[in-house]
Formats: sequence, C-alpha cells, structure tokens
Amino acid sequence: MVAAAAAARGHFMVVWCKLRRELAAGSGVFDGSSVRGQRSKSKMANSRYEYVKSFEVEDEVFMPNLMVVRIDGRDFQRWFSQVHEFEKPNDERALNLMNSCAVAMLEEYPDIVFSYGYSDEYSFVFKKTTKFYQRRASKILSLTASFFTSMYVTKWKEFFPQEKLRYAPSFHSRVISCASIEVLQTYLAWRQNDCHTNNQYSTCLWMLIKSGKTEKEAEEILKGTQKQDKNELLFQQFGINYKNLPELFRRGSCVFKTEVEDIIKYHEDGTPVKRLRRKPRIVHLENIAGRHFWSEHPCLLKELGCFEENVGKIKPDYVRSFLFENKLMPYAWIVIRIDGCHFHRFSEVHDFEKPNDEKALNLMNSCAVAVLEEFQDITFAYGLYFEEGISVFSKASKVCPVFPIQFSAIPTFSHLIYGYFLKKLFLEISSSWKSSYNRCSEIVSVIVSFFTSMYVLKWKEFFPQNDLKYPPSFDGRAVCYPSSDIIRDYLAWRQVDCHINNQYNTCFWMLVKSGKSKSEAQGCLKVGTQAREKNELLLQKFSIDYNKLPVIFRQGSSIFRIEVTYSPYRNP
Repeated sequence: MVAAAAAARGHFMVVWCKLRRELAAGSGVFDGSSVRGQRSKSKMANSRYEYVKSFEVEDEVFMPNLMVVRIDGRDFQRWFSQVHEFEKPNDERALNLMNSCAVAMLEEYPDIVFSYGYSDEYSFVFKKTTKFYQRRASKILSLTASFFTSMYVTKWKEFFPQEKLRYAPSFHSRVISCASIEVLQTYLAWRQNDCHTNNQYSTCLWMLIKSGKTEKEAEEILKGTQKQDKNELLFQQFGINYKNLPELFRRGSCVFKTEVEDIIKYHEDGTPVKRLRRKPRIVHLENIAGRHFWSEHPCLLKELGCFEENVGKIKPDYVRSFLFENKLMPYAWIVIRIDGCHFHRFSEVHDFEKPNDEKALNLMNSCAVAVLEEFQDITFAYGLYFEEGISVFSKASKVCPVFPIQFSAIPTFSHLIYGYFLKKLFLEISSSWKSSYNRCSEIVSVIVSFFTSMYVLKWKEFFPQNDLKYPPSFDGRAVCYPSSDIIRDYLAWRQVDCHINNQYNTCFWMLVKSGKSKSEAQGCLKVGTQAREKNELLLQKFSIDYNKLPVIFRQGSSIFRIEVTYSPYRNP
C-alpha cells in the first residue's frame, strides 16, 4: 500500500510504503524468512556493527573552566524579524520574549546562575562546580538551544497574541570555556559593549531610513562615524537623546537568581507561611561586569567567584580565543544524531500509547521531513522509536522531493539505496558544508533547534485533542564516518537497535497490560531471553504475530529525496 500526500511547500511529497515486495524486486535478496529469523541474525549483527561507536568523540569541557553557552538566533535580523514585521530598530515584545525564555532556562537548569542577552542572543553562565551532563560540549549546547527554542515557540502567543508564527525559529549555540573569573568578566564586558555599539548604530540607521534615506545611503552616512558622532546625529536630526532610550535597548538584560520571600501555604486562620526561595530576576544595568554589581550579590560570588577590579580596554580577539570548538573531519560523512531528552517521562505525561504511539512516531517523521526541506545539504535521515530521535547525514547536496520510507531490511535497503544514491548524489562534497567543518557546534545546535521548533509547531496537527503540557527538548551530537561502508554499518546498527528494543518493549508492555507489575514483567524478560522466545511469548499469550506488526514499529523510518517527473498535462 502506498499513500501519498502533498507537502506544504515546493515539490516535496510524503510517501509511506511497506517495501517487502518492492525491495524484493529491487535486489532479489529479500524473502519472508529474513524478518522471521532476524533475532538470531540481530545478535550477530549487533556485535558486528557496534564498532561504529568508536567514531564518537567525547568533546568534554574540562574543569576547572567556567562554562558559558551562547545562543544566537539563526537569520533573525535578515529574515525572521522581517517575516514577522518586528519593529525597527528594537521590538520590545520580541526582546521581552527572549528574556522570558532566559528566565525559563534558569528555572529548568539550576546549574545556570547568570545570563546576559540583547537582540537575538543570550549567554548562559554555569556555576563553576557544575557537572552538567559531564560537560560534553555537543550535548550541552544542543540541549540548551533546543529547550530555549521550545520555550520561544511555546511562549510566542503570550507576547504576540495577534501574530501567527509564520516561520519556525531556530538558534545556534556554542560553548565558551573561560579559564578564569577574569576571562568571564572580560567576556561579559565584551558582550555588553557589543550591545551598545550595535544598538547605537541600528538606531541611527533606522531613523535615517524612516526619514527617507535608502539603506545604502544611511550606511554611507554612518560609515566611519564614532559614538559621539552618532549621538549628535540622533539629537540634532531627530531630537533623540540616546541616553534617554530604554535601558532594555541600550544595555541589554541580565537574569540571575535572588532570594525572595514566597508564600508556600496558608494556615487555617488564613495567615500566609513564607519561605525564602531563589527566583530568577530580570535587571538592566550599566555595567554587568563591574566589581560593584558583582559584590552586591553573594550568590554570584559563591557560585562563580569575585571580580577583583573593573575591566579596562576590551580585546575581543583575546576572548574569542576561549571559544570551544570541536572540529569535524573533512571529506567524511557527517551524521547528526538527535535524541529526545527524558522522553520516557514526556511520553507518560502526554499519555502516549505503549509500546508504540503511531501518532508520536509520525510527528517525529514529519519533523524529520521538515529538516530535510529546510537544510538542503542533508540527504538522508533514519529514525526509530520516539525516545530515540533521528540521524541525519550529508556528504553532498541535491534538491529532490523527500520521502519517508519504512524499511523492512537493512541489507536489501543498502543494495537498493546505496546503488542509486552513491552514484547519483554523493560524488562531490557541497561547498556550503566545506565552510562548516570548523563549526560543529553551529551544525548540531541549529539542526536540533529547528527540529525542536517543528515538533512544538506540529504538535496540534498530530494531537489535536491533547495540549502540550510542557516544552519538549532534544540533544544532539555530530559524528564523522570516513566511508560509505561504515555509514551502511551505522544504519544497520541503528536498525538492529530499533528491532531489539521494540521487541522487548512490545513484550514488556503486553505483560504489564495483562496485570503484571513492571518488576514482574522485567523478571519474565530477564537477560538471556532470545528473540524466538519473545516471539513465542507474544503469540501464545497474546495472539500477536510480531512479524506482522507495522513496519514503522519494527524497523523504523527512513527519509530521503528521489527525483520525480511531473507531467504538465495532469495533476501530480
């Protein structure tokens, strides 16, 4: 059966196929026995394919460095703000939305003790004793970017009640490893100085444009001007005293936790019971890197350290030298693996059907399709059960329609797909990805962020009756594989993992639904239970033929582009 539906834009189509017959015709190696006997093969395959894990690099940010994660909007100034008609030079609602997301970050992650942001960027400072995910940089930066994105999409209506979110926002992030408190101080001073410089320039530019100048004419007028020149231009031509503009625009915002009295309950007579609690607070300050401000807040001194003296002249190149960047190996396959963060809990809170919720899986697949539509350099994606996420990779680029496929067997799939795609698509590395080899953090964080954004935006499409009770988040990592043979083995490893986990979960949840406790179900499926025994358990106790369960559950889904010819004389 093949069901097709036109996608939202372009010539993209969504096609779902069960490829037992089609794959058999394509290679001649598939028959019914390959699935029935897959458990015994899977055990061998698992040991054979697991070597691909050796290509994963643990990019840890080592102690005793102070860790900062900086998040920046992707194409916010050039594209996103224009599409959503943000007020120029500053949109107060958009800035308050960013601040609200920063507050949510501090509430979600106790290890973040201070943050500073302006425009479409925010820097989050972790306490010096943090062990946040063992300080693996890719997980830290992708998870923070993902959660921030999730909050941004979720909170959009709160700040723009009349505006539809027309384009999925995404953010890229990177880790700054500060070797000392002095480096952190200099970094914060640098970002606030950047806020002032950019805002002053933007204010002048947009006032000139609003007065009738073209953007090119305005840029020419401002070329080579100093701070004082810009202040005089604003005052003399537009009657604006720059220093009287809102602090939110000129100085940016910082968020940190302070102790406040909070009512936790009431006595029977109605009198409140109060306790001191640490809550995030937004402030706008002249100098966030000043010794005076830092010394006023014991929590900052305790968690980060003391600023000995005020910062002198800032040297941005000095601060940039502390930007942590894991470099990707050139001329290799880039795999971005996305995993749901705490999705076991997420699935329980949102009442996902066990062991598989088809709507949840289709939501994941829809997001993966959107990723391939958005990033043309990504040429393939494979996804399994909803706790796991997807893997996407690219070595070249070509624009074709996108198809999610539920595959029946990796060996057959490799003959069919690699025989076609390696010859047609993967002969050269695209120039756009060559420039990204030194920006692992940007590749990972942007793709994870965009995936998260689409997940929140598409939720109601797949769960129209269920509200999203809290924002989901994902983490990601990049791994480079040097050859197509290793990529094939990587995919085989992931599909074997899909089969083993789904078979176990199917048995486990059927036992639980039959009245056993979770611990009793685990006891029945203790280590050593083979695939054949699980299949017999399902068939004898629950009349379930495992091999007849939907392919999407047993083998996962794959997404790739194929060329489609449309006739001008008939509807596609």
